[in-house]
Amino acid sequence: MYSKDQASQLKQEFWTSFGQYIAPHLSSEGLKINWINYKTGIKHLFFKMHADKRQASIAIELTHPDEDIRGLVFEQFTEFKKLFEEQLQEKWEWELDSYDEYGKKISRIYKVLPDVSVFKKEDWPALISFLKPRIIALDEFWSDAQYSFEVFK
Repeated sequence: MYSKDQASQLKQEFWTSFGQYIAPHLSSEGLKINWINYKTGIKHLFFKMHADKRQASIAIELTHPDEDIRGLVFEQFTEFKKLFEEQLQEKWEWELDSYDEYGKKISRIYKVLPDVSVFKKEDWPALISFLKPRIIALDEFWSDAQYSFEVFK
């Protein structure tokens, strides 16, 4: 068991390592990019990576406070589902109604890697191997699809 400070430090160390590992990789448009804090350019639309003591996940999170607008953005993503699955070469979970860690209602499209821990350095290669290709593929997908979401800016 780690103290709160130790846990925070290990997480920070992982994300710093991940950031250094992926930093040389340019975006699909050939630009330098902050992969860990990916900017979609659309308010309330985030690409998030998460790792804790039980699992890792990568997600598209729609957090618009207006449920109808959030539903429209989610519906727009469903229009791109075939392209999305081709780009990522796998199926993800699609949830119109979900909740974030604060109990706020959101919509999510996500993939989980179970049975890994950010607190076990021996799991870090598996975490990186899970997250890196997916965030890169998300960037490639977004490069093609983003213009259809500009109405939501």
